[in-house]
Amino acid sequence: MGRFGAAGLAVVSLSAVTLSACGSSAKPVKQADAPADKQHRVAAEASLRKSEMEAAARVKANELGQIPVIMYHRVVKNPPPGDDRSPQQFREELERLAAEDYVPITAAEYVTGKIDIPAGKHPVVLTFDDSSPSQVSLDGMGKPLPDTAVGILMDVAAKHPGFRPVATFYVIKDMFGKARQEEQVQVLEWLKDNGFDIGNHTRDHLNLLSKSKEEVEDQIVGGQNLITSLIKTPPVTLALPYGNQPSKKEWALHGSYKGVSYNYRGVFLAGYTPAPSPYTKDFDPVGIPRIRSKEKVGDCVKFCSMAWLDWLKANPNDRYTSDGYANTVAFPKFKAPFVAASFKARALPY
Repeated sequence: MGRFGAAGLAVVSLSAVTLSACGSSAKPVKQADAPADKQHRVAAEASLRKSEMEAAARVKANELGQIPVIMYHRVVKNPPPGDDRSPQQFREELERLAAEDYVPITAAEYVTGKIDIPAGKHPVVLTFDDSSPSQVSLDGMGKPLPDTAVGILMDVAAKHPGFRPVATFYVIKDMFGKARQEEQVQVLEWLKDNGFDIGNHTRDHLNLLSKSKEEVEDQIVGGQNLITSLIKTPPVTLALPYGNQPSKKEWALHGSYKGVSYNYRGVFLAGYTPAPSPYTKDFDPVGIPRIRSKEKVGDCVKFCSMAWLDWLKANPNDRYTSDGYANTVAFPKFKAPFVAASFKARALPY
């Protein structure tokens, strides 16, 4: 007769009646509790949002503000005129960024809107073009040489807790001066393992301005294949050689060649101005501006890193300032019309 046997039927029946009676009296209690639970959750959410808004207001958060994306090339002693910097110049710029509460993020973090830095801090994107050995060279124990860009960056970060030692390297086939594939893998794996970002700079660093669609896609896929053959991780962003866009800007963002496709989240230019926040309607993934690293000389009196850092310091309301919460986009409420539609759910106007 199963689990209970014949002798237990009466007991089972009586228990069923008793449970049924209990159930009939318990059910309304649960129904009565449901609105109270919902009301409690709504109140808790409202309290949390209020505290987040107050915290954002205290640090004058503006996550719709501008972000400096700084472009570097070689870091060498006695640099020639142009875009190269000396180790001392590079160190001084990093020290200034740390002193002015900037926190490095990668280009991939920037274009995907994954900006997670402390309250009151400002993001900065450090980018390096052309994969020069002066940017990163490792000793026999896998440590960066002290006068390379990475060595200097890590040293500055060690002296300034919270200043993240991360950057994005836009590589070409001249892979940090390494000819053997095994050595190239060593460098890229070290960068990846230490939080650095690898971006595409095309295979041969050709000017894409006058190239056909097929030539553009060949160069971009060639650069992507170079990276994925070494570290198996597709790049998220592309930096255009010489900053020149192809005849149709979209070719740089999406395309395919010989069965290999690419779909980047951002394409970077070569200079000029700070970049818009990725949370604004002004953000254009097809052409993201960068700033040349340079003191105030020539056209750099207005348009290079020293000049723009001065401008951002003098105009703090136009600079991106974090509220400290990665899942919200905080800003003074009158800036609300500029929020991109895809980020409105995260908006925290105050």
